[in-house]
Amino acid sequence: MTEHFYDQLQQLGGTEPLTDRQRLEALVKPLLSWYRGNARPLPWREEPSPYGVWISEIMLQQTRVEAVKPYYERFMRELPGVKDLAAVPEERLMKLWEGLGYYSRARNLKKAAQVVMEQYGGKLPGDFSLLLKLPGIGSYTAGAIASIAFGIPVPAVDGNVLRVLARLLAYREDIRKPSAKTEMEKLLPGVIPEGDAGAFNQALIEVGAIVCLPGGEPRCAGCPLSSLCLTRERGLWREIPFRSPLKKRKIQELTVCLILRGDEAAVRRRPETGLLAALYELPNVPGRPKEEELLAQLNILPGQVSEMAPLPESRHIFSHVEWHMAGYFIRLKDGAEAGKDCLFVERRRIRDEYALPAAFGAYSRLI
Repeated sequence: MTEHFYDQLQQLGGTEPLTDRQRLEALVKPLLSWYRGNARPLPWREEPSPYGVWISEIMLQQTRVEAVKPYYERFMRELPGVKDLAAVPEERLMKLWEGLGYYSRARNLKKAAQVVMEQYGGKLPGDFSLLLKLPGIGSYTAGAIASIAFGIPVPAVDGNVLRVLARLLAYREDIRKPSAKTEMEKLLPGVIPEGDAGAFNQALIEVGAIVCLPGGEPRCAGCPLSSLCLTRERGLWREIPFRSPLKKRKIQELTVCLILRGDEAAVRRRPETGLLAALYELPNVPGRPKEEELLAQLNILPGQVSEMAPLPESRHIFSHVEWHMAGYFIRLKDGAEAGKDCLFVERRRIRDEYALPAAFGAYSRLI
């Protein structure tokens, strides 16, 4: 096993505790050695092009790795390069993104691709500061692209890395604060090894993802950093990292309607701003109105309805709001209309072409 810096220091008679800098310098060799033998095989790691790294990193925000894999592979087949992404119609882009959530990420991808086409000849710039100026790219994503795709020794501190470093250094500040991430980013320059920047950053992420776990006891026995970790040494994993409590989510009650007419289903477009902006949705109204009131709010005359029945309740959680949904199945007679903002579309086309947010999944899957 690779000898740790701490062990070497002890053999030389050193008694002073390691500084944060020394602790970080000491982790490089064991971390890289562990990564070479334990890195998960992921499609975006096979040939880490700047474009592929970018797409994968945006998809991985707020989304589990296993969920991202099929989306990434489909996206790369249909939009294999910056030029394709810059030109894709928005509705098709939304359909490719359907189910990943946080749809502003996809819109920013297209905006950034258009900037790259206009200003950089269709190639992502190999410069951290220029990457940081692109729409939808923050310090973590810029650092990931710069280090993994271009080998530039800059940090890429995401939630996994922040947790690993906080535990390593027994950092007790609130890691929800932006200042915590900034502090960690300042510690890493000069520690990241030249020539192995991408592997170093990915290794820290990997330790956080599969060893130094969130929300449960870390797997210290399999951690390459265990001999250096102050949190393990002091038995503080329940306390570190510290996160201030999140604000309680606002609860909104909705009644969602699956409205069919022949082989068509009703959809409508959401407002251009706000939650799920400009996406298609199933018609819905606030609260839990009775059937007669519900039809009135949907501008449907009772005589136009051939069948109406309740559907199971559903729930969807966003970052700051929680939807508690009741559902109704409504079948209209031929020629009947719903509200002026409703569009009747062949059910096959909805399945193939229209992006409906996962929030409506309990009902849209019935289309």
